[in-house]
Amino acid sequence: MRLNCPLCGPRDRREFYYSGSEDLLNRPAADATVEAWNDMLHLRLNPAGVTRDLWYHETGCGSWLLVTRNTVTHEILATERVADRKGAA
Repeated sequence: MRLNCPLCGPRDRREFYYSGSEDLLNRPAADATVEAWNDMLHLRLNPAGVTRDLWYHETGCGSWLLVTRNTVTHEILATERVADRKGAA
């Protein structure tokens, strides 16, 4: 599988570290319940089909990417830098 890094171009997936679904970008509030934090940290969906996942370009530019891909066909539909998303801090 090859991911297209917006800064470095197409790269083999071995240059990247998979971190999980984009839901990790939506953390509970600091004063949220233990259950809310537990759910965010430990309960993961494993859908078949199109997902949006976080990947870190570990051996490249060091960017966090949001990758839209199909888990059934392994087709990469889109990649974007998390830092370039509207409203990113």
